[in-house]
Amino acid sequence: MFFAWIGFGADLVLYLGSHDAYGTPGYRFPWIGVISTGIALIATWNAWSRGPRQVLAAAGAREVENPQSFEEKQLVNVVEEMSIAAGLPRPRIYIVEDEDPNAFATGYGPEQASVAVTRGLLKVLNREELQGVIAHEMAHVRNFDVRLMTMIAALVGVIVLLSDVLGRFLRHGGLRFGGGRGKKGGAGAIVIVVLVLWLITLILAPLITRLMAMAVSRNREYLADATGAELTRNPAALAEALRKIEGHVAPTKSIRRSTAHLCIADPLGRAVNAKEGGLSNLFGTHPPMPKRIARLRGMAFQQLKAAGQ
Repeated sequence: MFFAWIGFGADLVLYLGSHDAYGTPGYRFPWIGVISTGIALIATWNAWSRGPRQVLAAAGAREVENPQSFEEKQLVNVVEEMSIAAGLPRPRIYIVEDEDPNAFATGYGPEQASVAVTRGLLKVLNREELQGVIAHEMAHVRNFDVRLMTMIAALVGVIVLLSDVLGRFLRHGGLRFGGGRGKKGGAGAIVIVVLVLWLITLILAPLITRLMAMAVSRNREYLADATGAELTRNPAALAEALRKIEGHVAPTKSIRRSTAHLCIADPLGRAVNAKEGGLSNLFGTHPPMPKRIARLRGMAFQQLKAAGQ
């Protein structure tokens, strides 16, 4: 419906504004709506069907097929353990050769999922902490977050692209009205109203869709933390892993801005993710790390309290 409004809305403005002095329209076929909707459908399908592969390729991820080093063997063992705990098929395992500790999951669901970790994560975390991080990523798979965030990323990308193309069309004089200056004021008012609504949609759509993606990402991170703690029964280990990840202030250079919302921690190290409330809730892709750690430590405390310790 959004793509149809953007495309056919432009056609409507052209149609209403192209009538000559005799009321004959000079614009007859809605070619902008047909073409923009067709392109949007093709681009969205392409981004959806190839999204996970593109994410992994953009990060330079290498699949672990025959683990050689101790770190790689331990990673494979931990992923297998967490897959069994989650009751899911084992995802494909990838390593990103980046020294900054981070991890992400991608795919369409439990049957077609991949988990990637950076080399730095394997070096920094011990086995229990690595379990916590992998459990967090398996939670994204079990909760179908990977499917949701892949679709959102695809739609955001197409909406931004479509808005940019139509914006260029506008700047180059794409909306030129015909000789209808002598027509009644009512028709002219309709043209102005439709044009204003169309322009507002065109300008705000990319911003609104990005904000939606960020808000969804923040909420799903809290849920994945809780689900990961449930799978390992060790929330303190995930809390310590997040503390160590947060302690490395260098950005994860291999992760692009477009896929930052998939990572367990913001790979770009943006200050907006260090706060909550106000603009941070709108523009942040991740909840504040101190708050995530505090929640997990609270869960660990309740666990000990329930065990009588």
